[in-house]
Amino acid sequence: MPRLKFTLSKGCKLLLPLWYMLYYALPAFAHELWIEAVDYKVAPQGRLVANIVNGENFGGHALPYIPRAGVVFELAVEGRPAPVEARGGDKPALNVSGAAEGLNVVIYRAAIAPLTYHSWEKFGNFIAHKDLPTSLADHLARGFPETDFKEIYSRYSKALIAVGAGAGSDRSFGLVTELVALANPYTDALPDGLPVQLLYNAAPRADAQIEIFEKNAQGNIEVTTTRTNEAGIAMIEVRPGHIYMLDAVVLRQPSAELAEKHGAVWESLWANLTFAVPAGE
Repeated sequence: MPRLKFTLSKGCKLLLPLWYMLYYALPAFAHELWIEAVDYKVAPQGRLVANIVNGENFGGHALPYIPRAGVVFELAVEGRPAPVEARGGDKPALNVSGAAEGLNVVIYRAAIAPLTYHSWEKFGNFIAHKDLPTSLADHLARGFPETDFKEIYSRYSKALIAVGAGAGSDRSFGLVTELVALANPYTDALPDGLPVQLLYNAAPRADAQIEIFEKNAQGNIEVTTTRTNEAGIAMIEVRPGHIYMLDAVVLRQPSAELAEKHGAVWESLWANLTFAVPAGE
């Protein structure tokens, strides 16, 4: 998969260290990282504009684009990804003119970042909130400390944006963990909801929690959860005129190399998908 391309102005180079520190400070206080389009339906040859957002409950802060914070930043049309041309400090991070008609999929993979848990309670809350298949007893059984231990995390975020009619389909783009829409929310009838598949290491992830964030036209947020079946598939109930964010987390022990490099005892990987359902005529 090709890496992103970028250029830096002199001013951006001076500000990047500060942005970089702020970027990695945010997840200690907020969870999800997602791609939020300014408009999820764009006219043919129009402008695609989207932010990288960090926050909770589908509300947060737009981040400037930071080259070394992202490993992959791509835009795919008809399933073919190409690097996004972005400069350090760009906000919105995605600002592309002459958008190609069809379903445009924005793909963002963030670099690995560290987090220190100073509170045993905070780690327990994280496990419970994301319904992770481990326990505080597992942590202690491995001889890990109750406070001041490290986790590393990485983000795998996608957004579906319709240009013109938005015809086309999502697919797996080879991310370590990934949410894939199995129908098109802009063109397909969804009487039973939108089917999505959760993948981990290219295999379906069965009996896993997906957190659903639903935003209506007034900006009100409703948060629910569902679970995947044995094929890693879940049906997401959707309503016209609403915007959705889906989030699912894998928690695992890091490789020996990463554990030594970062001093981490856990590694979390976050899959995220955003899209809208048209209000209709």
